[in-house]
Amino acid sequence: MSGQANTLMPLPVAVHASQGEFAITPAVTLSLGEAHNSLLEAAARRMMERLQMQTGVALAHDPVAGVAAFNVSVADASATLPALGMDESYSLDVTSSGVALKAETIFGAMHGFETLLQLVQPEGAGFVLPAVHIDDAPRFAWRGLMIDSGRHFMPEDVVLRTLDGMAAVKLNVLHWHLSEDQGFRVESLKYPKLQGMGSNGDFYTQQQVREVVQYAAARGIRVVPEFDIPGHATSWLVGYPELASKAATYEVQTTFGVHDAALDPTRESTYMFLDGLFGEMAGLFPDEFFHIGGDESNGKDWNGNPKIVAFMREHSLKDSKALQAYFNLRVEAILKKHHRQMIGWDEVLHPDLPQSVVIHNWHGPEFVAEGVKQGHRVIYSQAFYLDHMTSSGEMYAADPVPVSLNLTPEEQKLVLGGEACMWSEHVTGFTIDSRIWPRMAAIAERMWSPATVRDTEDMYRRLAVESLRLDALGLTHISGPQRGLRMMAGSVRGAEELAVLTSTLQPVGFGERYRMQKTTQLTPMDSLIDFTSPDPLSAHQFGLLVAAYLQSKDATQKDALTKVFQHWVDASAALDAIAVDHPLVARYPVRREQLIQLGQMGLAALRYMDEKKAAPADWIAAQKALLAAAAKHAELVEFAVLKPLGSLVDAAAKP
Repeated sequence: MSGQANTLMPLPVAVHASQGEFAITPAVTLSLGEAHNSLLEAAARRMMERLQMQTGVALAHDPVAGVAAFNVSVADASATLPALGMDESYSLDVTSSGVALKAETIFGAMHGFETLLQLVQPEGAGFVLPAVHIDDAPRFAWRGLMIDSGRHFMPEDVVLRTLDGMAAVKLNVLHWHLSEDQGFRVESLKYPKLQGMGSNGDFYTQQQVREVVQYAAARGIRVVPEFDIPGHATSWLVGYPELASKAATYEVQTTFGVHDAALDPTRESTYMFLDGLFGEMAGLFPDEFFHIGGDESNGKDWNGNPKIVAFMREHSLKDSKALQAYFNLRVEAILKKHHRQMIGWDEVLHPDLPQSVVIHNWHGPEFVAEGVKQGHRVIYSQAFYLDHMTSSGEMYAADPVPVSLNLTPEEQKLVLGGEACMWSEHVTGFTIDSRIWPRMAAIAERMWSPATVRDTEDMYRRLAVESLRLDALGLTHISGPQRGLRMMAGSVRGAEELAVLTSTLQPVGFGERYRMQKTTQLTPMDSLIDFTSPDPLSAHQFGLLVAAYLQSKDATQKDALTKVFQHWVDASAALDAIAVDHPLVARYPVRREQLIQLGQMGLAALRYMDEKKAAPADWIAAQKALLAAAAKHAELVEFAVLKPLGSLVDAAAKP
């Protein structure tokens, strides 16, 4: 496989193409050989069902005995739950006579199934698998996605389809953030006022949690819960104010940011409560790791409580950081009692912290270095914050082992891998998919593929294909924004015109939105920003088209650009008419006007270049001013096409 034929994502360790292909026909069956495992059998059925949907060929879904067209061999099929360090390697051989998939464990075989589905290509009137040999294994053992269900609750169906997407790109950890100032999201039978008073009715029943854990395990994904303490815990205190550091009546918060409320770390009753709760939660979440958050506890309520201040003096704890270190030691002992290993955000890092505690990086990469130098295992997230609207290319260029740190080989081994973080201040279940996908696939490749896989343009090429695969799997990163635009415009035609506008736009970043909109949990998440994709593939493809035209001045590319610019002009005029009767469209006069101006800029630049004469100086100056104005933040969205437009203007300035 090479060139355009290779759309695998993440890229395997080794791909060796050969001549020939295997045709997908109704005669294709699958055998699991001597492997007997209900999870593997279910995964094989899902694979065959998806292959049938992908090709339109009627296939037998159930595995058959003996030799088949697809032969799967698993050395150890005994596993029932994924675990850190499991063997996820596999090899895949496709010849004209059939397919052989070999793996050490059922989870490696599941990854092989995903690669097999990605290999399918149309040929003539049917579909084939190209002849190829693949050897593959992940670079990192921890390849995760964090979903925040605390600030905005994410319904169970959202979590389940997210797991489908994760499995498709070989991620293996769902980090589930389940408590926040804005809500406690899991049913506790031992302490029912946690969800009864602290969730506003939005929480997962214990049965739903079991369903998610089982669904994830069936796809080779571990579920690591996070219950954030001692800060970010206002929702706990609504029903159990005796846990608080400050005597007060507490309410579930609707505003975001760092709140002062915190658990009281000086009372034995606090640890008795945590012992009971964490013991109950350990029964729901079988993974050996348990995340306690530990971030952004500002110490204000501790320092304002004379009894806590006296406790600190008595125990020679010089400040709130030292008190939190004391708290962490107590919590770590509780988790160890329940056979769980503690994870905490990098604020928990302290010289007295047991080395068994995993440090989850979210500040600068220097915290990775500090963590491993103290002997801790580390998970890297700092560059992979999806809510910051960072481009796929920028996140792809990052690495869980930052080169700048110059870590020794032994220190590098302590980096378990990475996690992308999807905080939910600015997403709901309706909009979250377009914030995760398809960018998550690029991060997944960074965590799975060899460190030498660095071709960003090739990544974008394959990402465009993978985005459609994920859409076919049931994710809503494409269909969700389309539904939102239809809602705004009130018609299919109006949504199509809005889609022309959004193809040029992307959301402003997290901080900019928070400052411009003053968002809270009650802010409607149904504006243009919510139906605009971060780092839109359309804008990237536009940039490639401009670059190709400037290099070759090819007439076909010029015609394609002309059509693009004319669409901008026409859509802007159409949106002006739609805005008269549709207030949700009328909210965006600045970007509508600038779209037509940018379209006219592009058309004029093409004319000047076609005429082989330099554009007038006053026109160049006017376009530069327009580009500068369009680059300013407005209406919560920003243009993603300005750099290639600037290149066109620069080219038009030359004869």
